[in-house]
Amino acid sequence: MADQNVHNAGFTSSGIARGSLASSIMSHEARSMGGGVPSGGPTSTLQEMGARGSTHSSGFTSSGISGGSRASQMMSHEASSHGGGVPRGGTTSTVQSISMGGKGGKR
Repeated sequence: MADQNVHNAGFTSSGIARGSLASSIMSHEARSMGGGVPSGGPTSTLQEMGARGSTHSSGFTSSGISGGSRASQMMSHEASSHGGGVPRGGTTSTVQSISMGGKGGKR
């Protein structure tokens, strides 16, 4: 289900779908970063997963983040760099939210 949720949000093998939640996330992220979308951010991470058609191999699943996965490493790194917590709207929380069918935080 997580893979379908990423695709439904507009992250597809042919790119980000116009007018989708994905395009809204990309626009918000680009504005907040001064015009570009950084590698490793929510947009690029989700688009990579959408293009591959797999979130499960990265550890973002509909039942949560898999232990020992790339997702858990991302979460640990992000938490360490933010004083112990994963920030709302950060890469980990946004990707996990979309994987579970959510909106990726307030946009």
